[in-house]
Amino acid sequence: MSVRVLIVDDSATMRGLIAATLCRDPAISVVGEAADPLEARQAIKTLDPDVVTLDVEMPNMNGLEFLEKIMRLRPTRVIMVSTVTERGASTTIKALEIGAFDCVAKPSSKDPRSFDELPAKIKAIAASPIGRLEPLRSEPVRVEPAASRREAPTAASRYAPDGRLVAIGSSTGGVEALLTILSHFPENCPPTIVTQHMPPVFTASFAARLDRMCKPQVAEATDGAPILPGRVYLAPGGAAHLEVVKSAAGGYRCRLTNAEAVNGHRPSVDVLFNSVAQSAGRNALGVILTGMGRDGAQGLLAMRQLGAETIGQDEASSLVYGMPKAAFEIGGVGKQLTLQRIAAHILTSTNQ
Repeated sequence: MSVRVLIVDDSATMRGLIAATLCRDPAISVVGEAADPLEARQAIKTLDPDVVTLDVEMPNMNGLEFLEKIMRLRPTRVIMVSTVTERGASTTIKALEIGAFDCVAKPSSKDPRSFDELPAKIKAIAASPIGRLEPLRSEPVRVEPAASRREAPTAASRYAPDGRLVAIGSSTGGVEALLTILSHFPENCPPTIVTQHMPPVFTASFAARLDRMCKPQVAEATDGAPILPGRVYLAPGGAAHLEVVKSAAGGYRCRLTNAEAVNGHRPSVDVLFNSVAQSAGRNALGVILTGMGRDGAQGLLAMRQLGAETIGQDEASSLVYGMPKAAFEIGGVGKQLTLQRIAAHILTSTNQ
């Protein structure tokens, strides 16, 4: 039985491009199109699609407002289709928080093949039960506020050469999952490095959003940046792989490399985890979260084989139990935990 998709976009050209992309996959059937949210609302009632692709900016009601309404009144599996602009990226990140499953960027001169993964994403989220649309985030851990969240690390809190660091990999469903985990982190959290599969430009908006909502400082990683406690480093989407390397001055630093995609991704979780395995060994903790595919499985196994503790998100709390399952099946996951328990375990395990 094919996955039934409704395409919502005010551009007839874009609707045609999305339909042409999806119709090449025999497991997907485009059951309807809508030019604005008013048409889309009726089409959802009439057609009852498995998945809706939703434009971010449309007439009569923008995609974000429409998404809020349908998630409240008729929870639906939605993939956001966004322009690669700062405004489009910011709106898409909010949509992912509201309940959209994933996002893709509209093709551009810089990324003409951005729709290549769209069929696979649609089939992956179509297999996720509607009941999984409920928010996963729970109340953050209560911590005593520090005098100033933006103070530079003191001499006593500067990163120690043998200090433990946290590496996290995620994909589809990762925005909500990362918010859930990082919102529990105190401002003096263990140094944390994250690779989240996301289109170019989107990670800058996501990092800014996390920085506003969480106590640690969150930013896109830059080449050569020292890895410090109280900081979260997010791999820039589509631009480069993020690696962790030992610093000549002691401790670790970020390295961005413009190598080819790995497992179809740049940045790749496997690249991050393999670098952490080689640089930090048992002084690291690896976490693989919700996502489609196998990226990160071999890297997490390498971390575990070199003495690092490894955690995989369990199936029940994963939006798409692909990446964690792949890592678990090859022995890379030392412990499976619900999303709500992962943050507490990280903080306990790293003595924060």
